[in-house]
Amino acid sequence: MRRTVYLDHSATTPADSRVVEAMMPFFSEIYGNPSSAHGYGRKAEMALEKARDTIAKVFNCKPSEVIFTSGGSESDNLAVRGAAWAKRDDGNHLITTPIEHSAVIQTINQMSNLMGFEQTLLPVSKQAEVDPEDLGDALNENTTVVSVMYANNEVGTVQNIKQMAQLAKEKGAFFHTDAVQAAGQLLLDVQELGVDSLSISAHKFYGPKGVGALFCREEVDLVPSQSGGSHENGRRAGTHNTAAIVGMAKALELAYEEFDERTAHYTQMRDMLIEGITSKVPQSQLSGHAENRLPCHASFVFDGIDANKLIIHLDLKGIAASSASACKTGNPSPSNVLLAMGYDEQAALGSLRLSVGKQTTPEDVEYTVDVIAETVEKMYKLERELAK
Repeated sequence: MRRTVYLDHSATTPADSRVVEAMMPFFSEIYGNPSSAHGYGRKAEMALEKARDTIAKVFNCKPSEVIFTSGGSESDNLAVRGAAWAKRDDGNHLITTPIEHSAVIQTINQMSNLMGFEQTLLPVSKQAEVDPEDLGDALNENTTVVSVMYANNEVGTVQNIKQMAQLAKEKGAFFHTDAVQAAGQLLLDVQELGVDSLSISAHKFYGPKGVGALFCREEVDLVPSQSGGSHENGRRAGTHNTAAIVGMAKALELAYEEFDERTAHYTQMRDMLIEGITSKVPQSQLSGHAENRLPCHASFVFDGIDANKLIIHLDLKGIAASSASACKTGNPSPSNVLLAMGYDEQAALGSLRLSVGKQTTPEDVEYTVDVIAETVEKMYKLERELAK
């Protein structure tokens, strides 16, 4: 049998069996609509509010400040667009970075191109770090919303969110962070971070797909992205996906109950990957910050190598990897994240993202390193022969 190794946990994770078990009763036993007044609805509502309490404990916030959504993209949209529209009488200046997830960048571009808002993109270093001083310089009296992701999905770099949130607060601006990649790997205490809103998506931490949450401070006004019923205190209309919400809460609870154990394992497997690839593949270069990065995340640039071709070769050997965000898979254009970091277009086409998980073993890592070294050498050899 062909060996298989899954190293794309930044794209999605398998649902934990304990999460699936927690969800099962809500498909055919406790199936009422949580908004219904009868007993069936009340049972579902109790489960919904228990899930909200669980997530609020992880966030260190009030349960009323947890908004259930369909995932990270909707959470980002609701936070950025919702806050900007609510504060439009105070100003129209939005600040973000060029290395955000498309759910933030495209939302801000839309508001800039179609709705009259102004935007500033903060520069990033070669390690994908945002300098808080640059944010301080960019803030002005018309700035209403700032959005900077907690940890980058392509290169894993972790940002100094606490300092940037404080700078935004001093200027009266709303500060949002996309914590989709950070959830389950970094602490999400919103009081410690000082953020006004924070987005997560369940499938990144062994929960179900299609469900997420947004923390948003109670005193913050949001214009809802979806109009309809009065669900989520009027902030997000739509019938609740009770089973998925229960699953998300269980997955988040487990992630932080097992936080130390998981983090130690992720870090060990990640460091084995980085050491193995950088030592056995001389053409490789670690991308992102060498130390200040997600525990599960290893990313590389292979100059002169087409990452999409490399990923196909790895897949044929049973290794699942990606070249950038899963939302960009199949797109032959260079990574906008790497371009913003200062890489040229050729290098930005040669990015490889490897993200380990709970099931990753040292044997998986050793196999992957050997296959990548062999495959990259064959690809370079073929390029040399074609160049003759």
